Amino acid sequence: MKFRIYTAVLGLSAAVALALNGCAKQETDPLMDARPEVSVTFPNAKEFRPDPTVYCSLNDSIIQIELSIPASSGKTITEISKIASGTSYTKIQSNDISGWYVGTPIPATGTSVTYKTTLKEYFAFTKTTSVKANTELANKFYFSVKLNDGSQLVTMPVRVYVLPKI
Repeated sequence: MKFRIYTAVLGLSAAVALALNGCAKQETDPLMDARPEVSVTFPNAKEFRPDPTVYCSLNDSIIQIELSIPASSGKTITEISKIASGTSYTKIQSNDISGWYVGTPIPATGTSVTYKTTLKEYFAFTKTTSVKANTELANKFYFSVKLNDGSQLVTMPVRVYVLPKI
């Protein structure tokens, strides 16, 4: 009786081992830094904290973010499809149609585009009333950019650092 139980357990173990060994392994390096074919950069970023950080002065309260792709890519930016403002990528990756900072496409041509908003618009969206000088805004900006080949790129977050009135 013991021999039959051991034989059954051994046979079952061998079958499981063969089944698990038949799985295809993923051929990626877990330490690989995957980068898109075309990268979006932010030429007017003044710092990297660690994300690109643009400055906004309390003098005029204008937030200006420049997006650019390499001319050598052979591609152009056709639109900023949507803009999210938050503390994580969750919103920009969502298919939900509500709650976008800007949900309607902004047309663009060429390899760069500049997006402008104001602290007043930011406050209305985030339901905050003020910000202190020499601090970052609580929410970062995330962009979904469409290229002329139809590909959609999600940028890294952009931080906004608020400068005092001069």
